[in-house]
Amino acid sequence: MPLEAAARLVSELTSRGYNAEREAVTRLAAAEDPNAALERVLEDVPDDALVVRADHVESVLSRTDTTGSPRTNGSDTGDSTELGDENAGGEPAERTATRTDASSTDSPPSVSTGTEGASGGNSPDRSPVETEGSASANRLADPAIRSLKITGDMTGESTGTGEYSDFVSVFRDRLERLGSKLRGRVNHRPATAIQGMPGGSDAAMVGLVNDIRSTASGHWLIELEDATGTFPWLVMKDREYVDLVDELLCDEVLAMEGTLADDSGIAFVDSMYFPDVPRTYEPSTADRHVQAALISDVHVGSQEFMADAWNAFADWLHTEEAQHVEYMLLAGDMVEGVGVYPDQDEELDIVDIYEQYEAFSEHLKKVPGDIEIVMIPGNHDAVRLAEPQPGFDEELREIMSAHDPQIVSNPSTVTLEGVSVLMYHGVSLDEVIAELPEDKASYDDPHKAMYHLLKKRHVAPQFGGHTRLAPEEKDYLIMEEVPDIFHTGHVHKLGFGKYHNVLAINSGCWQAQTDFQKSVNIDPDAGFAPIVDLDTLDVTVQKFS
Repeated sequence: MPLEAAARLVSELTSRGYNAEREAVTRLAAAEDPNAALERVLEDVPDDALVVRADHVESVLSRTDTTGSPRTNGSDTGDSTELGDENAGGEPAERTATRTDASSTDSPPSVSTGTEGASGGNSPDRSPVETEGSASANRLADPAIRSLKITGDMTGESTGTGEYSDFVSVFRDRLERLGSKLRGRVNHRPATAIQGMPGGSDAAMVGLVNDIRSTASGHWLIELEDATGTFPWLVMKDREYVDLVDELLCDEVLAMEGTLADDSGIAFVDSMYFPDVPRTYEPSTADRHVQAALISDVHVGSQEFMADAWNAFADWLHTEEAQHVEYMLLAGDMVEGVGVYPDQDEELDIVDIYEQYEAFSEHLKKVPGDIEIVMIPGNHDAVRLAEPQPGFDEELREIMSAHDPQIVSNPSTVTLEGVSVLMYHGVSLDEVIAELPEDKASYDDPHKAMYHLLKKRHVAPQFGGHTRLAPEEKDYLIMEEVPDIFHTGHVHKLGFGKYHNVLAINSGCWQAQTDFQKSVNIDPDAGFAPIVDLDTLDVTVQKFS
């Protein structure tokens, strides 16, 4: 479909007071005479219609041939889908918002209370059928200037078999690629070479953290491993950087330099280095005012899925206030899933996994059809649990085909008009929060835990713990390039801030507290939609619950 034709059709619809579904515009533009087809459709739509839907267009085109003559076997058979009562939202929830430059690094965002309703533009009591997939004409006016690119999608690229050689390959790849970011900062020597150096020599090594343990005297012994062997490094308890030991995770890549003991059997650490984000990093920004909604953890199928909040969010996206929201990034857990945790079946509203995705698709249809959508899976979704997680299979993609979303692996990097967004569901955040001291990582400040992943340049560095990792020929979990935005979900908490100018944002959820969450003391931040200005990287938090 030529973009110019679509833009002209939408412009004409706008001038006559209509919005339109993307599919409706596509079908009109594909007609032999789009202008004549448009006139026939507008004559046919109900007088009170605000949105031209695909079934309106199909109904007209099915009754006429390309010359405008009636078909002899045609009938008015639109294929619109009626939603059940369980999908219909109530009155729009009260909405609150706050705007910030996301520069805070020591507290989650506060939200100032407002009183305006969440719907606007069209009638606030319109039915879900009237809003399904409808497009903001202003948003679609010039789609040619949009730019969306995907990198790091490993869907269809998985080659791991679980053999020992696969594990060797993935850790060698990690050491090589992250080590290359450190070798220029120290005079690196392999472990075996350091073992042969005389006592008292200066030494430096880049390796994987193989072990972390305290000594009887209160010092810390860090064992680094490279492709040649291992070597122990002692961090003295009275050194100023000893606090960094609390941040270490096994299997991350690290550089250390120091002085060998007299017998050359150990080295005393003078400094340590992480791959890290350069302090001078300058993020890219879009050349125009355009926004992206960053959300996650919808959990359709749960008894606690907040349908009213979602409907209010979808309604808001149809308003003039949201006309610059042209992208939506969903960071996993579209549905509640089945058998994810003990006794989950007692908390399910939909017990069949495919029916959960069908219900999710119906909710997704309420989002304006001209918003570009990118989705990655999470640990509740019907994909393998081991990370990296390939994108959904063809059957689920077909179910979730509304708006033709981009479905990619977890993690993947999405570049929106020059702004790179690393999308990762965030299961490893549980491990980071469990391993690090509370003042450095907590569920109340999920963005702080994300800072540590940025510092390590890896979304899930520790192997063999809570996070399941799949061995592949290469390590798909490395942050090879610094992202401009790091987007996660999973922990159901809202938090954002900047680490070395990288915007880290955890986007909360759309599920109220479950009995299981109560049992593990999780109090979710539900019904939030963080909106990022891609031209400034400012964040506005919209609340719909």
